[in-house]
Amino acid sequence: MTEQRRHASTPSHRPTAALLPLLLVLALLLPALLVPAAAQAKYASFVMDAETGRVLHAVNADTRNFPASLTKMMTLYLTFEALESGRWSWDTELKVSARAARQPPSRLGLRAGQTITVETAVMALITKSANDVASTIAHNHSGGERAFAQVMTAKAQQIGMARTVFRNSSGLPHSRQQSTARDMAMLARALLNDFPAYYHRFSAREFAYHGHRYKNHNNLLKTYVGTDGVKTGYIRASGYNLVASAVRGGHRIIGVVFGGRSAKARDRHMATLLNKGFSTIDPALARSDYTPSTGEQVAAAAPAPAPTPAMQAAPVAAPARRAASVDRVGGFEPSGEGTGSWGVQVGAYHQEEPAFEMAKKAVALAPNYLKDGWIRVAPLRKGKRRPLYRGRILGLTRKQAYLACQVLERKKVNCMELRSKARLEVASSKD
Repeated sequence: MTEQRRHASTPSHRPTAALLPLLLVLALLLPALLVPAAAQAKYASFVMDAETGRVLHAVNADTRNFPASLTKMMTLYLTFEALESGRWSWDTELKVSARAARQPPSRLGLRAGQTITVETAVMALITKSANDVASTIAHNHSGGERAFAQVMTAKAQQIGMARTVFRNSSGLPHSRQQSTARDMAMLARALLNDFPAYYHRFSAREFAYHGHRYKNHNNLLKTYVGTDGVKTGYIRASGYNLVASAVRGGHRIIGVVFGGRSAKARDRHMATLLNKGFSTIDPALARSDYTPSTGEQVAAAAPAPAPTPAMQAAPVAAPARRAASVDRVGGFEPSGEGTGSWGVQVGAYHQEEPAFEMAKKAVALAPNYLKDGWIRVAPLRKGKRRPLYRGRILGLTRKQAYLACQVLERKKVNCMELRSKARLEVASSKD
């Protein structure tokens, strides 16, 4: 009897029928529980007004996920910063390290010991999204990936990307390299505002290197009118990512999508989000029959202009400021009597004189539409950076602005229509 009682009270090591369903559920869940949450592709989207920072749409905007090749936006930011400071020029030769040459695709096929110019590197990142080029920049900038990633993360914190950590220059998989849709929108806006003279390169449809032509992965440049940037990204853990910027009717918005199911699905969804954003600003801008200006058509459908010296036209609209200069222009005296609430911007420079000269040239090239306006050089100051001087002709009607840009674009002058917030007083050329 004692032996029987002892066996009866001893627990069995075999699972009972009641436990089998629970064990089955745990077996199914265990693989997911062992994978870090950040490694699961998450959907997130975000749309903002680029000028004001106003949020137009947000879903999971602060959820951390892998940025993939969106990372290269920060690599380009630091490259532009090196150009701006004079540390590098477009012709500076960057030496390819052995580690850079070993990076997996997408790659340009660089060999250890060879060199490429900064300009080649920039265009290869924007279009081909070449990982070997990103690593080359990292090694030449900071001595290696780890040191460069520390600089990237510090810069991210400085411009307000509070939930972003970088661990490499390219966006190749790393468990601790994470960002958010909101942070990536902030980075796109920083590229626009801090480097307007370089931003136009993001609209390049293709890039040629050693006899090969590489198409830009950002298909919205061809399919969504007004798009002029910014960057695509994909690794298996992130899904299909995209940061896009588009201008319509003088308004610029920035959109971000994380975790798309495919490149085509992501692009379609981004177009929907951009339409929603433009509709919030002005329903006419999101119509399916929206008729763009020539400038917007060029931004969406043409390659970036050939490189020119340091001073490039800036596509970024900014708030109107006090008039800086007015003068006779190419034989035409701007009347200063234009009462329209529109204008055009034809250049942004680090000195006032070239901005003024470009505005004069614009009036001379399109006098029928610009002679009734007035010239204004609008300074844009950001922190301790040198101010940018933007050449503008204001006091126009919307029709005059659009037609003027059509003429100027045909004559290879970058032009952007913009809406003035108020009529400005005319100042003398020496003011």
